[in-house]
Amino acid sequence: MRVFLGLLLCGWLGAAQEAPLRVAIAGLDHGHVDGFFRALQKRKDVEIVGVFDPDPGLHKKYGGRYGIASDLFFADLATMLDKVKPEAVATFTNTFDHPMVVEACASRKIPVMMEKPLAVSMEHARAIQNAAATSGIPVIVNYETTWYRSHAEMHNLIKEQKAMGDIRKMVAMDGHQGPKEINVPPEFFGWLSDPVKNGAGALFDFGCYGANLMTWMMDNQRPIRVTAMTQQIKPEIYPRVDDEATVLVEYPHAQGIIQGSWNWPFARKDFEVYAQRGYANAIGGATLRVRLPGQQEESRMPPEIAPDERDSVSYLIAVARGRRKPAGLSSLENNMIVTEILTAARESARSGRSVAIATK
Repeated sequence: MRVFLGLLLCGWLGAAQEAPLRVAIAGLDHGHVDGFFRALQKRKDVEIVGVFDPDPGLHKKYGGRYGIASDLFFADLATMLDKVKPEAVATFTNTFDHPMVVEACASRKIPVMMEKPLAVSMEHARAIQNAAATSGIPVIVNYETTWYRSHAEMHNLIKEQKAMGDIRKMVAMDGHQGPKEINVPPEFFGWLSDPVKNGAGALFDFGCYGANLMTWMMDNQRPIRVTAMTQQIKPEIYPRVDDEATVLVEYPHAQGIIQGSWNWPFARKDFEVYAQRGYANAIGGATLRVRLPGQQEESRMPPEIAPDERDSVSYLIAVARGRRKPAGLSSLENNMIVTEILTAARESARSGRSVAIATK
């Protein structure tokens, strides 16, 4: 009995004293890095061991704001990775630079998390996929909407409980008033409004959310056709990219409508799914409106998500420590299809024609 209790105590102490995850930051010109730093300030299970960005002005900005020592900042990614040897890298570059970060990390067997979307093109997406496959590293794509309780409960009702039958229509509405209108930092605005570094404008910035959720709800089924329309409603602000995008995604027995916009009167991330015998509408992260057969519509407060899946930091720790493999919304498989949808939508908007997705 003493031996058993001793082993139990040792195991408990070992778990309780797990060392913080050594995380390095790659890039500071994605505005979501601010939220990541804020989240880490409240945690003791992650340690920032290095920060890469070529801009010394951003070193000063974030070092001063979050009390990060100057010797943790690097202007060269490879130098940082080799010197600090992180257990994981969180990426906050522009989207165009994602392959560069993943390839550098893959050659050193370091797991990577990046902000959405995965890539600006299928060429970039395949480069990321090949680097991850060759090295065996996990790659996580982080969306705010991945951690919404409303989406987890929607998936549970439709896909696991099978409470509504097959999906027939999905509508995703994502965006805000516009990057300039909500005063994003200048380094963030600079690449969001660049068609090369962002891939497009609102189409890629917010269209990716709907493509990600729809691909998840359709069990990673690739669509058969994509049709898109984009507009420049505010060309004086966004002369090089779209600020309004609507994408129709066609499946054999379902349709998806993706509305990505920098023209909403208020910020929103809402997702509606209509099935054969009911519907579930997620209003932000905490509210789900549901109507099932023989019932009236009701608003539900979805239950909490498992601890390892409640936020990007917890998920990164679980993946880097080998407790989870990237799956669902965060997975590379899902996000390869997301890139396929977005690039087809970009071509459809350019050509004025629907773009068929070739079968594999």
